[in-house]
Amino acid sequence: MTFYQQEINRIRENCYSNETHLMAVIRTRRFINAHFEKELNLQQLAQAGLTSKFHLLRLFKRYYGQTPKQYLTHKRIAQSIICLKKGMTVTDTCFSVGFECPSSFSTLFKQKTGLPPAAFQKKQFLQSTPDGV
Repeated sequence: MTFYQQEINRIRENCYSNETHLMAVIRTRRFINAHFEKELNLQQLAQAGLTSKFHLLRLFKRYYGQTPKQYLTHKRIAQSIICLKKGMTVTDTCFSVGFECPSSFSTLFKQKTGLPPAAFQKKQFLQSTPDGV
């Protein structure tokens, strides 16, 4: 076994010592990725991860550095960027990625990206035109 393989095994044992816990957060993350556009709550995520709600919160934060809700929000914002770049309207984008209110979506989008969705889309459009006009 090489030195690097030994180090990988050592780190895996220290950080990911419990395979059951690791699989619970991986199942939860996959569930979020597959169903981000739907209304999700902590109970559903815990069932998907086959663990309790509060245990899931601790594990997810430990392995991914953020709560499941923070991860879900990040996933939705990332997907909304793709939708806006494709030319979807702000309202259609809002509902297609799982947000319920266009105004709160716009506020959150601006908080995460620095621009409101309409301004972001306009900027993307101007960057895609050959002369920028």
